[in-house]
Amino acid sequence: MFQKKTRAGALVALTAAAALVLTGCAVDSGSGGGESTDGAGSDNLSITFLPKNLGNPYFDTSSAGAKEAIGEFDGTFAEVGPAEATPDAQVSYINTLTQQGVGAIAVSANDPEAICDALNEARDAGIKVVTFDSDTNPDCRDLFINQATAEGIAKVQVDEITKQIGDEGEIAILSASANATNQNAWIDLMKAELEANHPNVKLVDVVYGDDDDQTSFDKTAALLQTHPNLKGIVSPTTVGIAAAARYLSTSEYKGKVALTGLGTPNQMREYVEDGTVTSFALWNPADLGYLAAFASKALIEGDITGEVGDSFEAGKLGEYEVGEDGVVLLGDPYVFDAENIGDFDF
Repeated sequence: MFQKKTRAGALVALTAAAALVLTGCAVDSGSGGGESTDGAGSDNLSITFLPKNLGNPYFDTSSAGAKEAIGEFDGTFAEVGPAEATPDAQVSYINTLTQQGVGAIAVSANDPEAICDALNEARDAGIKVVTFDSDTNPDCRDLFINQATAEGIAKVQVDEITKQIGDEGEIAILSASANATNQNAWIDLMKAELEANHPNVKLVDVVYGDDDDQTSFDKTAALLQTHPNLKGIVSPTTVGIAAAARYLSTSEYKGKVALTGLGTPNQMREYVEDGTVTSFALWNPADLGYLAAFASKALIEGDITGEVGDSFEAGKLGEYEVGEDGVVLLGDPYVFDAENIGDFDF
């Protein structure tokens, strides 16, 4: 009976692997150990990361952190994902991972609802589900690894743009996709912060670059043409802010229109050093992936269930505690500028 189960599991794995190849997703089996893929269990430390899309430097960095963590506890790391960050593009990957019987799926959701049915089917099969960066509805996952509070992320971006434009004038937001849970929450809070504390700053437009470099670049150009009095742009997405900086750096608007938001030091370094950008913010996405990996391990091994007050060890990051709604908070956002950007490499 054990042999039949093993052979059936192998056939499922082969079928799933073929499906992965046919659908064009990438798999990186980096770390050794934890080889069991015939069903979820306390010894199945096979953890697959599913970012919003592949080829995104932000998620490349978070996956590098995850791979480091999984290597430390001798699990198996893999990454799969769609080429484009569309709402339901992640569903087929979740279904395939469920067939494979991975120990945990760590996903940054493109949409809070679109992947819920697939995730709940995975959970019914005994797979632990951890969201990171962008959450689903809480009833679709076991834990959410939050990079920072939404209030803190919104406030730091408003603080930076209002400081750079002298706390008056027109600004616009260049976001990711229109359905992105995290960006939409931050935008709502930015609007509230502007209304409450910056009466002379007017948000004139919110546009979406779909986390695509060229689309974001084109949206930046369109914003500046549509709003000739624009004094600043906030882009709460690493793809968007880099594309906007690239446009501004070679345009007549360099040094005249401020740009801030969320970016990585390696993407933004040249634009800070050439004066296109004064400052921007982010957390360390490598730490985010690292923490998500250790949270997945704690769930798989039964050390935590996702209840409020559960605590677990996360390697070099130390001990973390589960808060309300199964949320684990990484920490506060950090502001990068010309004085400190040389201290970071991610």
